Amino acid sequence: MENLVRDALRRVHYPEVAKDIVACGILRKVEVAAGVTVHLELPTMVIQPHVREAFEREVKLAAEGVAGGKPVSLVTSVKVAALSPPPDKNRVPGVKNIIAVASGKGGVGKSTVATNLALALSRWGAKVGMLDTDVFGPSIPHMLGTPTQPPGATPEKRIAPAVYYGMKVISTGFFVEKNDAVVWRGPMVHKLLQQFMEDVDWGELDYLVLDLPPGTGDVQLSLAQLVPVTGAVMVTTPQEVAVIDVIKGIAMFKKVEVPVLGVIENMAYFRCPSCGHHEEIFSRGGGRKLAQEAETVFLGEIPIHSSVRAAGDVGMPIVEAEPESEHAKIFMDLAARVAGRLVSGILSGPRRSPSLVAIR
Repeated sequence: MENLVRDALRRVHYPEVAKDIVACGILRKVEVAAGVTVHLELPTMVIQPHVREAFEREVKLAAEGVAGGKPVSLVTSVKVAALSPPPDKNRVPGVKNIIAVASGKGGVGKSTVATNLALALSRWGAKVGMLDTDVFGPSIPHMLGTPTQPPGATPEKRIAPAVYYGMKVISTGFFVEKNDAVVWRGPMVHKLLQQFMEDVDWGELDYLVLDLPPGTGDVQLSLAQLVPVTGAVMVTTPQEVAVIDVIKGIAMFKKVEVPVLGVIENMAYFRCPSCGHHEEIFSRGGGRKLAQEAETVFLGEIPIHSSVRAAGDVGMPIVEAEPESEHAKIFMDLAARVAGRLVSGILSGPRRSPSLVAIR
């Protein structure tokens, strides 16, 4: 009967994953006694409850179809899907997935999206770190406010990252005066990024979120050379001038073989809190159209709201300041979409050999 159950489960797929749960290792074991027990290792904890429930229901129904009337139960655990890095890029061995949040131009709210996305992943239960790679204009320290633990040094003389809301964070903003300008050439930027990867005590992380500077410059190229970026999230506003620059960013990531996970449209519309009227201040739909043209996924849209701006200004992003608000829930949904895209890319057809790394 064990083989019958396994064969039946070859028809079940984890959401967005091309391979069945047997082929991609999500099914770990089938036990047959008085009943049938199916052991699953889910590839991420960042999944919407209704999606997880539908998946588990499909598994159970498939097993019940060949169980001969025996009761079927599921035992689930969570492991984070990850790709084994090539030897020349294994600079952060404790980090399972590296997510780059990028934009073609400045002023589209990329850092706000990156910060809230990282915090949303953390609220889902993942171990998350954040690296502010915008060497010349770091904004993450301001957006996160006062750390519960400031940056420092470990007994092994490595850099200890700051801690905000349980999340490890590093930024050049910690090491320069607030009003000082960083005037460096490309090789110096490359060396700093290498130090942030190799010399920072990141520990064990499920996701390291990179807040990239706008454009397609030295930072983006250095990161692609230094570490295996698992995927990039592109942030745009709806208007044409922003969309054009994002197309260039997508082209750059394709050249350096970094998968584009999808597009987020920020400032998609304004909804009047009094009457509910929608005003499309910067137009609408540019991000969705861009995703279609670039043959990637439209991850979602974020409306304009003063609370998002105000939360960042006072150093408490909306996901932490108002976790039950509409905007916080939007970021939680986006985090689930991003994690799902990562799992899909890793388990459906990885570029490097896949491994499932235990988080607990």
